[in-house]
Amino acid sequence: MTPLRKRMLDELEIRNYACGTIKKYVDAVAHYALYFKQSPEDLGPEDVRKYQVFLVQEKHVSWTVYNQVVCALRFLYRKVLDKDWAIAHIPFPKHEKKLPVVLSPEEVSQFLAAVDHPKHRTVLTVMYAAGLRLSEALHLKLTDVDSSRMMLRVEQGKGKKDRYVPLSPSLLTTLRDYWKLYQSKDWLFPGQPPSNPISPSGVQTACSQARKKAGMTKRVHSHTLRHCFATHLLEGGTDLRTIQLFLGHRSLNTTARYLHIARKDFNLAEHGRDLLAKLTSTKQ
Repeated sequence: MTPLRKRMLDELEIRNYACGTIKKYVDAVAHYALYFKQSPEDLGPEDVRKYQVFLVQEKHVSWTVYNQVVCALRFLYRKVLDKDWAIAHIPFPKHEKKLPVVLSPEEVSQFLAAVDHPKHRTVLTVMYAAGLRLSEALHLKLTDVDSSRMMLRVEQGKGKKDRYVPLSPSLLTTLRDYWKLYQSKDWLFPGQPPSNPISPSGVQTACSQARKKAGMTKRVHSHTLRHCFATHLLEGGTDLRTIQLFLGHRSLNTTARYLHIARKDFNLAEHGRDLLAKLTSTKQ
């Protein structure tokens, strides 16, 4: 490990950045250094600009990837190397305003039924029934399932924040049936070795296979189920502020984008009142 990488890791850990963010930042800086075959300490504003042009015009990276690189380089030059030019000369890209793909309640049921592996199907069911991110679902522990209060505890979700989300009776039944199959001890979804949760790549692969098996033309990935959770609750009459709390969004503006996706008639309260109970009853 180079001294610069060690310094960057130390700075990220001191600021309590999430493990996933640390890895993305360090990887981004490593690719930046590899492109120039030089240490970032020897590079300046024009090099950063050249690399940004390369990412946009040659690599055609997504907005998300490009934004991660910008954040990583800003952190490196401002916090680690203490360069005054870092903020002014590393501009953020304009945010792409794309609406997420959302499945109908019937399509959600169809999709979950097409997931072959019981463990993967249960992970995805939890993501839909509780609106969790994939990393949040994979890091659930048995002790996070509070059946007495009918709540799920999300420990240190995005932004290092804890939160509670509702646990529907049907989801509780699904989790109990799942536990009878696997008898997990600590992690709700243990991997190999059992001391670690299962790999996210396995769940993503299961999503791709289930989409094909179900004959869906929509682009579906694991995060789609979180979008479905929010949209279906909104269509069922749940207020935006409550959905914001369930999702763990810092800003209500982030949650408000579902107003552009939800059906406009909103005469769906009866359909949505017991939505999660109905749509999480997929057999294991």
